[in-house]
Amino acid sequence: MISANDLSLTTWLNISKKTDFPIQNIPFGVFSYENKPPRVATRIGDTVIDLFLLANEGLLQVDPAVFKQSNINDFMAKGKSLTSAIRNQIASLLAEGGNPALRNNKTLLGEAFYDLSEVNLLMPVAVGDYTDFYSSREHATNVGTMFRDPENALLPNWLHLPVGYHGRASSIVVSGTDFHRPKGQTMPAGADKPVYGACKLLDFELEMGFVIGTPNQLGTQITTKEGEDHIFGLCLFNDWSARDIQKWEYVPLGPFLGKSFCSSVSPWIVTLEALDHFRIEGQDQSEPEILPYLKYEGHKRYDIQLEAVLQPEGGEETVISRSNFKNMYWNMCQQLAHHTVNGCNMNTGDLCASGTISGTTPDSYGSMLELSWRGTKPVQLNDGSERKFLKDGDTLILRGYGEKDGVRIGFGEVRGTVLPAL
Repeated sequence: MISANDLSLTTWLNISKKTDFPIQNIPFGVFSYENKPPRVATRIGDTVIDLFLLANEGLLQVDPAVFKQSNINDFMAKGKSLTSAIRNQIASLLAEGGNPALRNNKTLLGEAFYDLSEVNLLMPVAVGDYTDFYSSREHATNVGTMFRDPENALLPNWLHLPVGYHGRASSIVVSGTDFHRPKGQTMPAGADKPVYGACKLLDFELEMGFVIGTPNQLGTQITTKEGEDHIFGLCLFNDWSARDIQKWEYVPLGPFLGKSFCSSVSPWIVTLEALDHFRIEGQDQSEPEILPYLKYEGHKRYDIQLEAVLQPEGGEETVISRSNFKNMYWNMCQQLAHHTVNGCNMNTGDLCASGTISGTTPDSYGSMLELSWRGTKPVQLNDGSERKFLKDGDTLILRGYGEKDGVRIGFGEVRGTVLPAL
């Protein structure tokens, strides 16, 4: 049996060597075409492949109904033994020297293969619950330095547990969905009462998200050893933030309207298996020593290069940040173990976001709040303009990929444009 993770595999499809989606990726998403209903698909290069039609022809050993859906939840719920096998079967159908049944079926090729430019990419997952973590030490330190005592930037609990909060799932949208600048209450500097109006300090947050495939029962815990059995895959995630609204509202219960107006995800979910090649050793967590339920074995951190790009309306792109998913103090399995240590049940399709991913240098910070250092150091754009926070008409794009030994596995991009407040 061909393995999708075989680095020597090549495909008979014509794809660019620099694509985020080689045959070793095989992500899962959902598309629609003209008036046809949504279907689950994978992507190789810039070719979108209808998996329902492949399964319906008997080329994939799974009930075709799981792919005749508007999300990938039913497929993820089947568990890793099946979803991993399907990845390998897809790879075999698309590999040079693999199963010729698809390549030789000209009728099926004409019906199941689409150019990326022809289709609409939809939300890949029906998100039931959404949790946002706060797991980049550099980001937490930067924010603590700006808003509290620099000598005590991290709160006492931060190095002992993955801090998180429950966010709003209904306003998570797929890449390419634009949104209006949010409105709410803010407290202007020097004022003695709040005012109502449009957010003035609109920001992005460079994050990654992981999606739950198989659930756990209420009252049970997912250990760090079991975490990868429940995590189906990852996506890029932009947690748009209204900093001035959040500053006024967040004490004592945390973010609310400053976050719930919109969060954006990339349309392709990249499986954990596809990222095996980019695993690296975790960060040192010996001082202070973490509690036993958060300890883990093996490499559960990933070397995934990330960038944030700002494009003014009608203008050119400027890369404003280059960071890396490895800049996480708490890994996904630790986040999931902490999330469920109290018996909380995770459901198929639940999404957990990493929190802003910032590095150690100013050009690797993952938000405008940090890049402009609370508005005191404007960010220079290629067209000569500058930004402290986002303006109406700005498009913010996140991109990410792992690259090693000549193989690149990427996520494509997640983008959104700021529209004026209503």
